[in-house]
Amino acid sequence: MSIPKVAIVGRPNVGKSSLFNWLIGQRISIVDSVAGVTRDRVTFLLDLNDEGQQPQLIELIDTGGMGIVDEDDLSEHIEDQIRFAIHSADLILFVVSARDGIVPLDNIVAEQLRQLSRPILLVANKSDNEREERNAEEFQIFGWGVLPVSAQQKRGRVFLTETIRETLQKNNKFDESVEEIAEPVMKLAIVGRRNAGKSTFINTLTNETRVIASDVPGTTRDSVDVRFEMDGKTFIAIDTPGFLRRKGIKSDLQFYSTNRAEKSIHRADVILLFFEANSRIQATERQLVSFIRDEMKPCIFVVNKWDTMVGQMPTETWGDYLRDVFPDFSFVPIAFITGKTGKNIKMMLNHAQMLFNQSRLRISTPQLNKLVSAALSTNPPPLYHHHKVKIYYASQVDIVPPTIVLFCNMPDALSMPYQRYLLNFLRDGLPFHEVPIRLLFRKRESNDQRNDIETK
Repeated sequence: MSIPKVAIVGRPNVGKSSLFNWLIGQRISIVDSVAGVTRDRVTFLLDLNDEGQQPQLIELIDTGGMGIVDEDDLSEHIEDQIRFAIHSADLILFVVSARDGIVPLDNIVAEQLRQLSRPILLVANKSDNEREERNAEEFQIFGWGVLPVSAQQKRGRVFLTETIRETLQKNNKFDESVEEIAEPVMKLAIVGRRNAGKSTFINTLTNETRVIASDVPGTTRDSVDVRFEMDGKTFIAIDTPGFLRRKGIKSDLQFYSTNRAEKSIHRADVILLFFEANSRIQATERQLVSFIRDEMKPCIFVVNKWDTMVGQMPTETWGDYLRDVFPDFSFVPIAFITGKTGKNIKMMLNHAQMLFNQSRLRISTPQLNKLVSAALSTNPPPLYHHHKVKIYYASQVDIVPPTIVLFCNMPDALSMPYQRYLLNFLRDGLPFHEVPIRLLFRKRESNDQRNDIETK
């Protein structure tokens, strides 16, 4: 039995995204006073039980405002996303505003929901105090009862989640035999500038219109987690808003969208950085590479829309261009795909899985010391003020990213060029050569007589 889906629906500006964030305890959906901020379906796996109890998971789905007139003429696409969420849901939370009372669009939404053969809970959000709770009673006229809550004031959460649980149990939507749900194997963040084809790639990946893909710049506003399966394994692809440089941000909405893209890089396991095949690299991609470098995340440079360049340019030319622009990322693999048709996508995802596994590898201390010894024999450290710099031993102390500490007599005496030499030499000999490696230098303690490298 699949995990039950609970869709949050209603007219614009009743606080659906605030309710979504409040229930899951995280700021995932963008909340803004501007109507129509949410466009795609934003989902989250929420456990209704406390930690230590048998999980009762639901897939909570935030949707756009029903009846919105979108500024970018995407209203039809938004309504398609809402319809899909409604018709795939096991339970619908019809959200209204206790503060505003019944407005004509609430009646239109209610009429549409009455045609469905699935349970509906009417949630009167913005019931910030007892007076507004009493005002919410007017929604009884719709015939579903009223659950007064306030996402902003954090009122009524336990009652709402208990009612969701009881309704789903009554309709036999929980699989009581499920003791735990394995975490997805890998989280992939899809990042890049606007109109690089990220959303089209996601839709090809899932074989459905999972997110709105449009030529309108800035169509995607939230970071959208999309679960998919490949070869029997479950993954999450994170579709992110088109990235904007700081000086290009002109509104709160653009700020939050860009901030979501940055956070997606932080929580992902592997980054797919999209470039347009028929466009030059811009400052936006340079800034994204800077974020990826700071987070030390495994990455694939993805040259998308390659079908537009076939016969005009060999892949080697674009590859050399990337290496010239990002010389410090010479270890990052490059994929040439066509997201619209799916060409080369599976090959790229298999490579992403390899990077995911590489970032979790450990190498034994004897192997590591043998490799460091070979690096020192090939090119010893230069003298520092006529003193010999000695490296006594090395140890891998962490994974994700693989982190190696080299213990020496004068850590500060190793110049940056020599540190880069050591890193490149080790990368060539290590089994995690395509992912970032953190190399640290520490002074050997006075009571530490270990010297595994000079004895080789």
